[in-house]
Amino acid sequence: MAQRHSQRSAGSQTRTDASRQHAETDRGNVTSREIEDIEERSSPRTPVIYEIVRKLGQEEMDRPVTSLWWSGLAAGLSISFSLLAQAVLEQHLPDAGWRPLVTSFGYCFGFVMVVLSRQQLFTENTITVVLPVMADWSGSNLLRAARMWGVVLLANFAGTLFAAAFCSFSPVISAELRAEMLEISRQILGHGWIEMVLKAVSAGFLIAAMVWLLPSAEGGQFGVIVATTYLIAAGGFMHVIAGSMESFMLMLNNMMGWQAVVFGFIVPVLLGNVIGGTALFALLAYAQVMKEL
Repeated sequence: MAQRHSQRSAGSQTRTDASRQHAETDRGNVTSREIEDIEERSSPRTPVIYEIVRKLGQEEMDRPVTSLWWSGLAAGLSISFSLLAQAVLEQHLPDAGWRPLVTSFGYCFGFVMVVLSRQQLFTENTITVVLPVMADWSGSNLLRAARMWGVVLLANFAGTLFAAAFCSFSPVISAELRAEMLEISRQILGHGWIEMVLKAVSAGFLIAAMVWLLPSAEGGQFGVIVATTYLIAAGGFMHVIAGSMESFMLMLNNMMGWQAVVFGFIVPVLLGNVIGGTALFALLAYAQVMKEL
């Protein structure tokens, strides 16, 4: 009798232990699924974003000059569609106070083409190239970064100059549309040197922020590009490559001399974009993760 009671108690204890173990296993399975769900829904940690952007910059610096040149030329041609899209909207909208808020969306068009097709745009490189240089500070990395900056910048300008010549002298662009493009381009005139630098700092910071946001945007990359570049246009900030299309249009239509294009626009805006994208955003991005790397 006592033996049967002992066996019954032992069996009951075994079943209880098995039930507890099964429950703990179920809880463990639920927890694992929950953890996976959290990881899928969470944005990448800052060091992860940093590493993605740094690796991208490293890969771009390793590309041959020929690839950088043609990619940069394509970016210059693509970015010219920003001015064209703005002019088309201006041409078909009534003269009202809200019109600039709508036409500024046209400015986003060229950036969407450039970024989603992974073409080389100079202001994007102010962060992607700088991060690997800061991670491995060496003379060879500095030379590779300078090579990439120089090639991409010249290629971008070659693309926008060709696009400006095409829009100025080709019969494909109607006289009315060309007039709208020139009217928009005239907005870069009348600013002081310091004012242009400061406006360009804001644009450089926004473009670098866009590059930083894209890795965690996943399917929302289009929205990130539109939001950041729309603010550049609506805020009246200055981007050296998109603005070079406007300055070249003015130059080719005898509304601006080449000295004013180079020293009155390109130099101050280039300086501001580099300060905004490199000295401000890239350094801040590195500073917030350097102790975690």
